[in-house]
Amino acid sequence: QVQLQESGPGLVKPSQTLSLTCTVSGGSITTSYYYWSWIRQPPGKGLEWMGAIGYEGSNYYNPSLKSRTSISRDTSKNTMYLQMNNLKIEDTGVYYCAVQTSPSGLLAFDAYDNWGQGTQVTVSS
Repeated sequence: QVQLQESGPGLVKPSQTLSLTCTVSGGSITTSYYYWSWIRQPPGKGLEWMGAIGYEGSNYYNPSLKSRTSISRDTSKNTMYLQMNNLKIEDTGVYYCAVQTSPSGLLAFDAYDNWGQGTQVTVSS
């Protein structure tokens, strides 16, 4: 069973850059047809898909976040990364990494097979 673990700073100041890590175990991030996403949930709101990286390394982004977001991976460490620039107060929330083991539509949250436990990010001065 694939397991995912998010890590990163819990508190970030406005205008700074957020860097999160998703460490994967129990499976390879290069396994065919696996798609790895970052998804967040602001307090009191629903889930928001931020972007993804495919098994072959292709990137996919939410158009509303694309200008501030970068998703990358290190295959030697079996790890995925999220970098988000120019943070705003409204970027506060719980950030998850998740995987679909067969392509089912990146916006279909119920199609994700495994999720990390989530990491709280608070943007505050």
